[in-house]
Amino acid sequence: MRTALITGASSGIGAEIAKRLDSLGFSVILTARRADRLQALAAELTNEAEVITADLSQHSECLRLYDEVKDRKVSVLINNAGFGMIGDFEKTDLDRELSLIDVNCGAVHILTKLFLNDMIARDRGYILNVGSSAGLMPGGPLMAAYYASKAYVVSLTQGIAEELRARGSRVGISVLCPGPVETEFNDVAECSFSVKGISAQFCAEEALKGLFARETVIIPDRGMKLAVAGAKLAPKKVVLRIARTVQSKKLD
Repeated sequence: MRTALITGASSGIGAEIAKRLDSLGFSVILTARRADRLQALAAELTNEAEVITADLSQHSECLRLYDEVKDRKVSVLINNAGFGMIGDFEKTDLDRELSLIDVNCGAVHILTKLFLNDMIARDRGYILNVGSSAGLMPGGPLMAAYYASKAYVVSLTQGIAEELRARGSRVGISVLCPGPVETEFNDVAECSFSVKGISAQFCAEEALKGLFARETVIIPDRGMKLAVAGAKLAPKKVVLRIARTVQSKKLD
């Protein structure tokens, strides 16, 4: 049976991807900080599911997670753990921002590198890094650290994808870049979206469809595809001003 590892699996996109992979016949390894939620999700699944609690803001925990599962020959890695925060940059909490960078960038970097080497050795496997449409924009006033972290994820994934293509590898890597998704993201970031988001279930289905089709950048909703295309054509200063207006509405 094929094995998949999903970080940030306790809710939202991660939980829905776990359910979808389970329905496709995968044995899943569920990772997050909240054991009770992971256990509840595991009980819903049909196939074998393993629960490993880990705080991926700690690099040592990322390494421990890899050491615990490296012999399982993970064929699909979903780097979904991440969170956001909102506010003027000079006012937001530094420790929380550093934790955001450690989870959104550091954990993705560490786990991608470690599992990618194993997959390259076997010449098969898939990695999905969960980014955001924010990572495709020039910047995010009022969410500067979050936008920057997701730009890192997008750039890292695209660079690796080209390296794999150039060597003719059968390993695939993709980055998921959704717009608003109906998850607990708002509660953690202490904000609210001004537009209705897509469902986590739809996002998960589109994410896996794109991953197995070897799409490098996956944007699941048509409206966001148009917004990203428009942002590329408009002057950056205009995009940044619009972004600030949109983000300010999340504080209402």
